[in-house]
Amino acid sequence: QVQLVESGGGLVQAGGSLRLSCAASGRTFSSNYIGWFRQSPGNEREFVAAISQSGGHTPRADSVKGRSTISRDNAKDTVYLQLTSLKPEDTAVYYCSAENRGDISTPRSWTYWGQGTQVTVSS
Repeated sequence: QVQLVESGGGLVQAGGSLRLSCAASGRTFSSNYIGWFRQSPGNEREFVAAISQSGGHTPRADSVKGRSTISRDNAKDTVYLQLTSLKPEDTAVYYCSAENRGDISTPRSWTYWGQGTQVTVSS
C-alpha cells in the first residue's frame, strides 16, 4: 500500500506560481514513478507530469511544458510540482499518483491516488 497526500493548492492570480507537494508513505517510495494529474469539472482526469525513481525522466504535458518543474526528495518521500505563469485554464483539482503499470499518461495505469488539492487561477 502507498498513501499519498497532496498539498500546496490555493487561489492565485493569473501569472502567479504555486508549488504543489505530494507526500507519500507506505511501500518504498523511491522505487516508484510518481505522477501528477488534474481534473476540472466536466472534464476527464488529464496527465500533467511524472518523475522517475531517479528523477532523470520527467515527462510533462504540452499544456504545462515550459511552465512546470517536477522534482522529488526521496529522503522526505515527497514529490514537488512547481507551476509558473499560471493561467485560468490551469484551474483544477490536482492529484498525485503512484505505482504505474503501463502508459504513464493514462490514469487507469496508476494504482494509488491522493485526495487531490484544489488550484484556482483567477483572471
